[in-house]
Amino acid sequence: MKIFRGILLAVILVIAAVAVAGMLILNSIRNKAVPDYAEPVDLENMIDEVTVIRDSLAIPHIYAKNEEDLYRVTGYVTAQDRLWQMDLMRRITTGRLSEIFGADMLTADQMFRAFSFSEKSEKVLKRTDPAIIKCLRAYTDGVNQYIEKNQKKLSFEFSLLGYKPEPWTIVHTTNLIGYMAWDLTSGWGADMAIYKIAQVVDEELLAELMPWARDFKTRYVFPDYMKEHPELVMNTMLEQTLNTIDKLGIQVFEASNNWAVSGEKSETGMPLLANDMHLGFMSPGIWYQVHQVIEGALNVTGVMLPGQPYVICGHNEDIAWGMTNLTVDNLDFYLETVNPQDTNQYRLNGRWVDMRIEEETIRIKGEDEPVTKVNRFTHRGPIVSTFKGVKDKTVSARWIGTDYSNELRSVHLFNRASNWEEFRDAATTFIAVSQNIVYADKEGNIGLQAAGGVPIREGDHVMIYPGDTTLYDWGENDIVPFENLPYTYNPESGMVSSANNRTVDDSYPYYIGTWFSLPNRIDRIREMLNETETHSVESFKKMHADQLSAFARRLTPVYIDVLTGNVEGTAEQALEELTHWDYQMDKCLAAPLIYEQTFTELMRVLYKDELGEETFPQVLSNNTLARYHIYTLAETLESAWCDDVTTPGTTETFSDNILQAFHAAVDTLVKLAGEEVNDWAYGDIHTLTIEHPMGGVDIVKKLFDPNIGPYAAGGSFHTVAPFSYPLGKDYGVTHGASQRHVYSTANWDDSRTVIPTGTSGVPASPYYGNQTELYMNFGYHADLFSREAVEQNMKYKAVYK
Repeated sequence: MKIFRGILLAVILVIAAVAVAGMLILNSIRNKAVPDYAEPVDLENMIDEVTVIRDSLAIPHIYAKNEEDLYRVTGYVTAQDRLWQMDLMRRITTGRLSEIFGADMLTADQMFRAFSFSEKSEKVLKRTDPAIIKCLRAYTDGVNQYIEKNQKKLSFEFSLLGYKPEPWTIVHTTNLIGYMAWDLTSGWGADMAIYKIAQVVDEELLAELMPWARDFKTRYVFPDYMKEHPELVMNTMLEQTLNTIDKLGIQVFEASNNWAVSGEKSETGMPLLANDMHLGFMSPGIWYQVHQVIEGALNVTGVMLPGQPYVICGHNEDIAWGMTNLTVDNLDFYLETVNPQDTNQYRLNGRWVDMRIEEETIRIKGEDEPVTKVNRFTHRGPIVSTFKGVKDKTVSARWIGTDYSNELRSVHLFNRASNWEEFRDAATTFIAVSQNIVYADKEGNIGLQAAGGVPIREGDHVMIYPGDTTLYDWGENDIVPFENLPYTYNPESGMVSSANNRTVDDSYPYYIGTWFSLPNRIDRIREMLNETETHSVESFKKMHADQLSAFARRLTPVYIDVLTGNVEGTAEQALEELTHWDYQMDKCLAAPLIYEQTFTELMRVLYKDELGEETFPQVLSNNTLARYHIYTLAETLESAWCDDVTTPGTTETFSDNILQAFHAAVDTLVKLAGEEVNDWAYGDIHTLTIEHPMGGVDIVKKLFDPNIGPYAAGGSFHTVAPFSYPLGKDYGVTHGASQRHVYSTANWDDSRTVIPTGTSGVPASPYYGNQTELYMNFGYHADLFSREAVEQNMKYKAVYK
């Protein structure tokens, strides 16, 4: 027995030793990337010392004496906080996700290689000012010095996935602009959805879903632009004639808010500016807060994209700026006629033309041999039919993101601009990433500039074009000249605003896009701007937090009219909640939940019978179509879509649809939230969890806790404070404000800001997700700008030399 007891004791000791060792290893992996922000750092190639002060949120305030040192240290500190995020975005743009995640990423890698981000970046860099190249190289040097010095202190993702980061290059930095352009392109899903829907419904039904036929003619970003620029009509008539002849070959053969008020509308007598860019929630967040100073030459603060060196939205000593998506339709699809005898040829202007063939060698994690994939290209761009689920056709894509643009030049100059003219000059190369950019300056001026590449081409712009002719082609130079893009400067109203709404009225001679947001957010923003005689930082913060739905205010009375007297039991209790609702999408109320579920069910009732199981998801995933249609139905109350084609002999009306949808919504909510309507609360189901890219893996969640949340959320896609979710699925929030800024030109230190996550991308850091609760409660922190304010709030100080 003593022997067995001895063996058992030995085993227990071994197990304990292994457990302790395992705990030590796990803690090492978890914590090794957490930096000491007060530790001095010796860097090569430094010209002078740089001081980095981090405030209570660990936001870096970088003080340098020259540009090279500033951007070298910026590269180091962004890698210190966000290296794995930077590497992930680099892998997206170079098509190398399969190397770390395995074969599931193979199709994504092939697609991103087809859009040639690196090739575009090389083209941009060849035409970039050497002074900017110098900044990019310094930034890259800083990133690489961090990688070299911290091989044993890399964040847990590198350890779990079993690889180390490669050196960073200026091409990788430039690629990130292409990534943002791709992410913001409006036509990728919607155009293809229209094509698929067109295969199963007749022209009458299809026409009712087309938002460009809708009459939203009073909610333009630039309402007076065509009155001020009538000459554009004449210029474009001549230009269109010449372009049409050329394209015929006769001679030879697609969310955010921003607004600003002037001093007359401000309590301080100086302009105020607000911005919140709506993007997908992720952890770490897409933006990195930074303050960059070169003594006597530059003082700029705001948010930057980790992997590039500049503040993308923010303010300097003279001006502030913020962005919303212009919603340009800069992506077109073409139905190609393929030679049945040679599938690598396509028909163009009466003859067969060879496609360009590129073989892509893709390495896959866990596989000994790489996989070879073939990308085929017409003269317009890659064949993408295998990427978007089109089974029986070959479709190519033409995207402006492969053409020359230089957003890095733009943000470099935004950071340094001191007036409206310099700001506009900077915006001229903002082409692939198309934005409405709001402006305010310390001289009392406000403005709004549409900046982006707006293609000039023939056709209806939304349906897939025939690819066997050059009639619908557009080239790199076939874009609206910058001087003809809409803008406004110091308008009489003393206010400017945009919220992805339609840009300008029908008299504007150029087609900008189709998939604009409904006027719900812009109507509410302008309503609030007009309700208050003089605004303040506090009133702008309240506007950011506003969750009154103009969409619900339009639809709910229609629902109530139909439902009153026609429901009973639990449905009648639910109707009572809607009847006394003030349209606030408050997380504590039942009414927002009832409204949202009814809208989802209404989409099913209206569209699923005509579209069928296979095509109906196109309406859910590209629900701008349904939003426009139902928005209009609230007024017309009639549509060919209302009749249920599965019930011959009866003709259903919109009232029938509402009644059916409401009952289905109540049944669903009883299952989700219980029998008692009084116990229902929107925020119990509508929640935000900010997920890490690896946060869906159970073992990662348990060991590293990289996800943030859940938090109860109000709002929706139709409120100024947006918390959007995929319709038809659960209520898990996926999109919303990626930052909130309120800038005071009277005193920059009075400005306020917040992001949904935190400075650090390392889950073990106290600065990972440390702003989330503040963000969810619509709180802000000071956007420290003066040296005095920064030093008063200093938590860490490090010298780089």
